[in-house]
Amino acid sequence: MTLPIDPAANLATLIRCPSVTPAEGGALSALQAMLAPMGFGVERPIFSEAGTLDVENLYARLSGNGPHLMFAGHTDVVPVGDEADWTHPPFAAEIANGEMFGRGAVDMKGGIACFVAALARHIEQHGAPKGSVSLLITGDEEGPSINGSGKLLEWAAAKGENWDAAVVGEPTNPNALGDMIKIGRRGSISGTITVHGRQGHAAYPHLADNPVRALVTLCDALLDPAFDEGTTDFQATNLEITTVDVGNRATNVIPARATASFNIRFNDTWTAETLQAEVHNRLDRAAEDLRLRPHAQEPASFDLIWTERPSHVFLTRDEKLIAALSGSIEAVTGAKPALSTSGGTSDARFIKDYCPVVEFGLVGKTMHMVDERVALSDLEGLTKIYERFLADWFA
Repeated sequence: MTLPIDPAANLATLIRCPSVTPAEGGALSALQAMLAPMGFGVERPIFSEAGTLDVENLYARLSGNGPHLMFAGHTDVVPVGDEADWTHPPFAAEIANGEMFGRGAVDMKGGIACFVAALARHIEQHGAPKGSVSLLITGDEEGPSINGSGKLLEWAAAKGENWDAAVVGEPTNPNALGDMIKIGRRGSISGTITVHGRQGHAAYPHLADNPVRALVTLCDALLDPAFDEGTTDFQATNLEITTVDVGNRATNVIPARATASFNIRFNDTWTAETLQAEVHNRLDRAAEDLRLRPHAQEPASFDLIWTERPSHVFLTRDEKLIAALSGSIEAVTGAKPALSTSGGTSDARFIKDYCPVVEFGLVGKTMHMVDERVALSDLEGLTKIYERFLADWFA
């Protein structure tokens, strides 16, 4: 059987599968067909949870004697928006001016296509790797991430699987292939504050208790002072107010309640628990500040609800993994990649509980955008990097 050594052909096949999260869209079946000629055993468990849609995932393993390397990624993609805005149809994988267009081209069907091609080339030239290779592929990374990688890892570990290292093929490079390896991620946690006031006429504020006044004070306490100044490996912790709402269409009515939601990206100065405690302390102190509530006698009444699943901060220090990948990148591109913890979250936050993990993939300039696309030269370049990395890491 023909091995899938061409990353562009692999990617075109995957893009043509409309796997908008959480739909499988044929993408996992297409990937399974690519892996079959290389001897992979493939399982496709479906996970469920109340209040969420079922998600199909894929776990494939090529077993050998030696260390076990995991490649992780996702075949689900974000919605395309208005297809009329696209220069080329989002699921056609059309090529123009040396670029392939399509949803998922860089985030992150392209990374999967390149890793599969790299494996196929390695097997064609050298035989099977000197160890085991597994692919952990979810259909729930762009969605709520409840029925995806977290459960897939638990499922595989319960079957006796263990891994020595992992690479996540997310698009980590900001400008050019070889720019950056992600060796960790900040944590992420979100919450919503609801301030309870007393409704009344805007002309008679002394008869009401405007919750917006208290909410302004509470939000100010979250924004200042800064939580920290950053660390050697991480940016400073940052809180953003993401929504403010009173649900009030009348300009002459003081509302009964006001809400604000926020998200915090935090470094290793904090844990989710210590950060939550700091936020509670700030809000409790601010609730007693009556400067903006001249008619109030009591501290502001508020509730704080946290999201159920915070993402925890982590940093990978596995020198073998980082050195092998960095060396492969430099050998192919001539560039020495920066080691970074910037950006948002990824499924690496689940994998770090099982083995050392880093992230490296394509250039992310067009991810989630109209006309998402990848240079064919980058597909070839990433495949060569992965191919060299496989040889170096297993050596």
